[in-house]
Amino acid sequence: MGAGKGTIVDYLQSHYGFAHYSVRGFLTEVINERGLPLDRDSMVAVANELRGAYGASYIVEQLYIQAATSGKDAVIESIRTIGEVYALRDKADFYLFAVDADPKMRYKRVVLRNSETDKVSYETFLANEAREMSSTDPSKQNLAACKQAADYLFDNNGSFENLFNQIEKVIHDIRK
Repeated sequence: MGAGKGTIVDYLQSHYGFAHYSVRGFLTEVINERGLPLDRDSMVAVANELRGAYGASYIVEQLYIQAATSGKDAVIESIRTIGEVYALRDKADFYLFAVDADPKMRYKRVVLRNSETDKVSYETFLANEAREMSSTDPSKQNLAACKQAADYLFDNNGSFENLFNQIEKVIHDIRK
């Protein structure tokens, strides 16, 4: 949360024309259809329910289908379960990016972002992250395992320029 996923997505879209598919956006539609409160608890509960009912990779598989039909390079944002990583590893030209930053810096970003799901105290922010950090169930959030499985890890404790330079290096490595 607040590490810089959206910043990386924006950069890939504006500089390379990537299409963007969002797990958060997918879940927001389901939550709104069900009339649930749009908060982090609903996001986690609905995601876990869908993955439990239809498989660990259900959400990203739906987004992958959309991305594949676009014919463009695409980014699927917010991979949070190892089951999703395993499913996407079977796809051509898949690279998993992870981004991280100091928790206090990420919390400041979340507060500034001021989205409906981000209106929480620092203690709640840390508790939410701890809840999503590890699970032995491949259909539930395990940020630590996803980060460990990443092909590329971005450190977003510095400036935009620093992050953008990291992105450029990775794009160059991938496309050579």
